[in-house]
Amino acid sequence: MDKMPRWADVVLIPLISLMLAFAASGLVVLAIGENPIQAITVMVKGALGSTSGLGYTLYYATNYMFTGLAVAVAFHARMFNIGGEGQAAIAGVGATLVILAFDWPHWALALPFAILGAAVFGGFWAAVPAYLQAKRGSHIVITTIMFNFIAAAVMGFLLNGVLKNPNTQNAETVKFPAGAHLPTAHEMLAPLGINFSKSAPLNISFLLALLCAFLVWFLLWRTRLGYSIRAFGQSEKGAKYAGISAFKIIMISMFISGALAGMLSINVVMGEQERLIKEFVEGAGFVGIAVALMGRNHPVGIILAAILFGMLTQGGFELLWEMPNISKEVVLVIQGMIILFTGALDYMVRGPVEKLFLRMKKGA
Repeated sequence: MDKMPRWADVVLIPLISLMLAFAASGLVVLAIGENPIQAITVMVKGALGSTSGLGYTLYYATNYMFTGLAVAVAFHARMFNIGGEGQAAIAGVGATLVILAFDWPHWALALPFAILGAAVFGGFWAAVPAYLQAKRGSHIVITTIMFNFIAAAVMGFLLNGVLKNPNTQNAETVKFPAGAHLPTAHEMLAPLGINFSKSAPLNISFLLALLCAFLVWFLLWRTRLGYSIRAFGQSEKGAKYAGISAFKIIMISMFISGALAGMLSINVVMGEQERLIKEFVEGAGFVGIAVALMGRNHPVGIILAAILFGMLTQGGFELLWEMPNISKEVVLVIQGMIILFTGALDYMVRGPVEKLFLRMKKGA
């Protein structure tokens, strides 16, 4: 019998953890002589108080949805994929090669092929560590960490070599063809009479992220493959006894995970920068771990957690602008507190809540 209802696990515990994180962050802000209530107000207003702020919030949230879903798929197969940074970076190369290969007449033609290129490259980059674990016993955490560094080296080599724009000293490619331009939120909402910010980088990739969340839910909970993935994650010995191939599940799960992480490149490289630059991932692969943990590895929870972390990212930039006494390091501390309480200290909250519900059941 469950110790507590599902809603408590999905909603109550993350909410308590979030409140504790904000309380601890408030003490940090108070310690440097600033008003924590004002700091929170500035962050919320900066993230949601204008169409520009909202656009940036959802833009960052799109990245975190992709990487959070990537972590979740691997986690359901009992693998801890922390190589989202490298997988997204290599996927950016795949998308770029596809986009630069043709003078695309329209984004609707370019987008499916760019998605395919990003998925194949990102999936392949994740499949190599998966093979090393399935066949050689190499730990997936170690190999995916190493592949992050290898991906960074590959990016540097390509962007300072064969893919480099000869007209600039920067490590970047030439600008993508005009036909590969993805519609922004401003362009999509203008025909509906909604005046959305032109400067916000939010684009149609946000809808792609929501579609990916639905597809992940459908895969894991409505297909035979998804059942096999979850069964393998719950008990490898039991899954093998049932005839489920460990090699197959490890390889497929990690390929899907890498492909999902690679979708970040569609949002950033194709949607916002419209060229490939080095280090465009900007830590989103690691934030995706916290997003997946806070979202309990469920697509709906991941969407909500990604939006929260998008608010923290955008609100943090506004905090630096509006309150100069708060440094970038303080913003990182606030974000770190969220990750700490919702991830590493999850069981600090879970234990007392489980005991509370257990006492309530006994009392009933």
